Amino acid sequence: MSSVPDGKKLVRSPSGLRMVPENGAFNSPFSLDEPQWVPDKECPRCMQCDTKFDFIRRKHHCRRCGRCFCDKCCSKKVALPRMCFVDPVRQCAECSLVSQREMEFYDKQLKVLLGGGTFVVTLGTSEKSETMTCRLSNNHRYLFLDGESHFEVELSRISSMQILTDGTSPGGGTSRASGMLLHYKPMGSQDAQQLRMEAADDKKVASLWLAAMHKAAKLLYEARDQ
Repeated sequence: MSSVPDGKKLVRSPSGLRMVPENGAFNSPFSLDEPQWVPDKECPRCMQCDTKFDFIRRKHHCRRCGRCFCDKCCSKKVALPRMCFVDPVRQCAECSLVSQREMEFYDKQLKVLLGGGTFVVTLGTSEKSETMTCRLSNNHRYLFLDGESHFEVELSRISSMQILTDGTSPGGGTSRASGMLLHYKPMGSQDAQQLRMEAADDKKVASLWLAAMHKAAKLLYEARDQ
């Protein structure tokens, strides 16, 4: 399944140009659907400052939440990769802040996840462990684990994720991520499988990868709850 090429197509929506997978089944698990715009007839006033719209004060829709605002309250154009927009799009003040914070994930943490980290991996209740490199697939839909063996975990089939820590970091700071405990359903099965990953030799790289995965999990759960 993960080897199927993910073709892209350019589509135009009322909100702007979007580059989306040709097959909707191959959407990134982090992606969000475009919101339904509040109908013009239902918003005679700005939904932020209550300014009345007229021929001079035009109404604008936030591309992230779909609500209606005046130009002053919806003037920022911010990148919105979670909806696959090609260019930055108009967003209200609240949504633009959320999108800007998410850009840190796309600019930094996503690259860490794609680069991978090395972990000691244990499946289920097995006493056997294997040192494997774990990385996010290019289409963001799978975790690839490679060592003497190879297997994949589809992100959409992860039911729970827990980041494990090793106590406090040097200098008495916050605890550092040292591993991860996943529960997921393998393809073709409705029974949950446990996967335990613990940092191997390069613990700094592994810790950064786990921190990025923690952020990814938040986006993943948010997309599911949409």
